[in-house]
Amino acid sequence: MSKPIVAVVGRPNVGKSTLFNRLAGKRISIVEDTPGVTRDRIYAEAEWRNITFGIIDTGGIEPDSDDELFLQMREQAEIAMDMADVIVFIVDGKEGLTVYDRDVADMLMRTRKKIVLAVNKADSPGLPAGYYDFFELGLGEPMAISAANMLGLGDLLDKIVENFPALSSEEDEDAVKIAVIGKPNVGKSSLVNMLLGENRVIVSDIAGTTRDSVDSPFEWNGAPYVLIDTAGVRRRSKIAGDIEKYSVIRTMAAIERSDVCLLMLDAAEGVTEQDKRVAGMAHEAGKGIVIVVNKWDLIEKHTGTMNEFRKKLRAELVFLSYAPDVFISILERQRIKNVMEMAGRVAEIRALRVATGQLNSLLADAVMFKPPPSDKGKRLKIYYISQVGVKPPLFSLKVNDEKLVHFSYARYLENRIRDSFGFEGTSIKFVFRGKGEKGE
Repeated sequence: MSKPIVAVVGRPNVGKSTLFNRLAGKRISIVEDTPGVTRDRIYAEAEWRNITFGIIDTGGIEPDSDDELFLQMREQAEIAMDMADVIVFIVDGKEGLTVYDRDVADMLMRTRKKIVLAVNKADSPGLPAGYYDFFELGLGEPMAISAANMLGLGDLLDKIVENFPALSSEEDEDAVKIAVIGKPNVGKSSLVNMLLGENRVIVSDIAGTTRDSVDSPFEWNGAPYVLIDTAGVRRRSKIAGDIEKYSVIRTMAAIERSDVCLLMLDAAEGVTEQDKRVAGMAHEAGKGIVIVVNKWDLIEKHTGTMNEFRKKLRAELVFLSYAPDVFISILERQRIKNVMEMAGRVAEIRALRVATGQLNSLLADAVMFKPPPSDKGKRLKIYYISQVGVKPPLFSLKVNDEKLVHFSYARYLENRIRDSFGFEGTSIKFVFRGKGEKGE
């Protein structure tokens, strides 16, 4: 099931980014007193009462401003609102109701989305002086909060979750969701159309033709899949003030909804910074990844050409050492079936669960072959390992002191697990727990 999306909107400098960071549980958005600092939407994941949802932070809305920056921020916020299931409208409790608040409220009501009105900066006991004025906006009872001091956030989250749409029975929970990601004009839409056997999405030589994510359910070898075509991600310096600058958030949202990502690269261009950025999004999200090198027909071939390209590819995307690759030509219809075969295999591997006995037998051999490191005379001891999750595979290791775990030894254990059990195409997550810690 797709995660619900919450958009946090409002005028500049009312505390949107502060609230976003509190809900996300980490400092992501830039928080300053200067209006207009948060220029780009930021996406994060949050959880409340065992419900996971996405949050979009937006730049402030100035409905009547002719300033180019504020116009772009308004367009950005409008797209966020279009994507959202619930909109949290933040107003400033200290400043009180303004004419701009009324204008933003009018804009929000036209979306016909669920709206939660939050009166921020209620830092002192009791309600802000102008609290009751906000009833005039016609958005229901305002909720007094202090994002900075974390007051009233539990009630706010309860209200947000109450407004999430009911789970849809139409969506096939067994369907593997595959997001086709990459920079513009690498052939994402062409690949989707070829796999579907029909023109579901626009195909054009103009970079950025696909403005939104498009979901296409289909079957492959009798199994249900959903292909998600996404708008391409450009370099930040190339993101202009039109709708294309918002493709990044759509790509991030598509990655979050997916099981497997097809990272499409242009063989003629090699690995670019945009490619690394998109790959990093999928890797950090813990998704299955298949690297799809398109336009292989444009490369002049000689003995060992593919192996040479693969070495360069791995050197540039060293953090995706686990991801398989497929070299294709959409134009020449070469190896297209291999893409889906690989994606299906990766989806199965992400759901693989290894017996605890097998894991601990492997752990004993690994520790004997290469003992854990020591720090200031204290050596890391690993008592046992168990798999506690899938999609991606998550392993819990009981140790004497988690502070003694060095990333290089964690990588060593990861490689031993991969060598023994496969896990091709998926990241592996570790949780190290010291003595006395619970949570296995």
